[in-house]
Amino acid sequence: MSNQLTGAEAMVRMLEAHGVTEIFGLCGDTTLPFYDALARLNHGINHLLTRDERHAAYMADGYARVTGKPGVCEGPSGGGATYILPGVVEANESSVPILAITTDVATTSRGRYPLTELDQVALFGPLAKWNTSLDDATRLPAQVRAAFRAMTTGTPGATHLALPFDTQKAPVDETEIWADPRHRTFPAERAAPDPEAIEEAARLLAGAQNAIVICGGGPVLSGAEDALANVARMLQAPVATTVSGQGSIAETDPLALGVVGSNGGNPATRAAVDAADVILFVGCRAGSVTTERWRSPGRDKTILHIDSDPMVIGANYQTAVAINADARSALNALAAELAALPGVATQNGAARAAAAWSAKTSEFDLLAASTDRPIRPEAVIAALMDILEDDATIVADPGTPCPYFSAHYRWRKPGRHFITNRAHGALGYALAASMGAHVGRPGVKTIAAMGDGSFGFSCGEFETMVRYRMPITSIVFSNSTYGWIKAGQNAGFGRRFYNVDFNRTDHAAVASAFGVKSWRVEDPADLKKILTEAVNHDGPTLVDVISQPLHEAAAPVSEWVA
Repeated sequence: MSNQLTGAEAMVRMLEAHGVTEIFGLCGDTTLPFYDALARLNHGINHLLTRDERHAAYMADGYARVTGKPGVCEGPSGGGATYILPGVVEANESSVPILAITTDVATTSRGRYPLTELDQVALFGPLAKWNTSLDDATRLPAQVRAAFRAMTTGTPGATHLALPFDTQKAPVDETEIWADPRHRTFPAERAAPDPEAIEEAARLLAGAQNAIVICGGGPVLSGAEDALANVARMLQAPVATTVSGQGSIAETDPLALGVVGSNGGNPATRAAVDAADVILFVGCRAGSVTTERWRSPGRDKTILHIDSDPMVIGANYQTAVAINADARSALNALAAELAALPGVATQNGAARAAAAWSAKTSEFDLLAASTDRPIRPEAVIAALMDILEDDATIVADPGTPCPYFSAHYRWRKPGRHFITNRAHGALGYALAASMGAHVGRPGVKTIAAMGDGSFGFSCGEFETMVRYRMPITSIVFSNSTYGWIKAGQNAGFGRRFYNVDFNRTDHAAVASAFGVKSWRVEDPADLKKILTEAVNHDGPTLVDVISQPLHEAAAPVSEWVA
């Protein structure tokens, strides 16, 4: 006769079977059986207690991006489920696999007005790739397997499991505890491309005069960096990226054009896109930011598109060749097809990329060397490029940090070294995501870059950082305003600055109160010395940089919302 587990014990064993070693989460009444199972059982799972559920999800997101494993977060019913939701939305829209487990009131209490009752499946339904409530304990193992399958196959995404209180106590047959090892990492079960589509794409690229490749987040998620490099070198075509696509190619590579679009691009990169005759999008949605509101590239280009999501292809541009496949599989097939073709035209990509970088760096170097006060953001980027090792991880919030790092920090190695939440751009992401990234890749230096608006969203997690002694360096661009919105008011609304400014916080003092070694910098002459000291410290650090606000800066953003 088989042994019986409780539902809570079965959940622990199913996570363990799927190779989960880290969970980020926060306790609650409905979570008591699950926490008790974690406390009693012998397993290889480390649970990190966070200060709210939103940041637990962001930690799982950062962890997944650097490890290639699904991130797992958990929280209780009611407010816990609503708090965890922003991280689920961001991960799902960024094609990052996280599993959110939200415990729930007992199924027998539904409709009787128990505290914290809500329809969790309805709440998460539009926002997760897959979600269900584990109402039947005998189905728990199969549904956990389904969640991991959904997360890791096709286009990766976020999943949600509601775990009712009575399910956690109900019996589960121990023989049902098993996992498909393919679903421990992503992407799993890679989709192969249509050979005819590959042949046609190779023919068009081989005959192009000014082809260009534009990579979204797909190549990095797929581990397609080497395959991309092979295709680019065969064509000698320049490779541009979106903000999310940074890491598809080292930006010191002669064929790397840098970021294109309205956030991080510049007139020179836009000119390179506009001059192209054939454009290959790889793992890229060709959304509003990448295409500067669908103006660059124009409608006269021949568009080839590789994406694991068939709905992305053709959504914004008429597509000559559609390749619905995993990025690495498609690029490897494309490289093999190009190698078999005679007379492949080369695209003079190195010269085109060099021209774009020359135009960008000539302006950047002057600003980075400025002695102006408040400190220019360019000075922070330049100092970090000198200080950090090539394998460092930088996590940047939207607002001030994102466009500056995207435009000017030159990533010297391919792979996931830059993380930012480009799907929805919620403030307060970087601090928690940097902690998840550190847990996933503890042997490298991790930087969390944020504005002071984001600091206010997330500063409670400094206690978590200190408790786990994470040697992360946080950098705050302090300008006492919601800078992105103020810049939009400056550019498109007659400089009517309404409700965007707030008092300056002494961020160094706040972080110090949590136990973080902190500095405040107002003189650009002190910047590099203090950043070096902070980066080399063996515990959590913060540098509060009194910086120029975006509406007064030469921000690498081609337009503001008008």
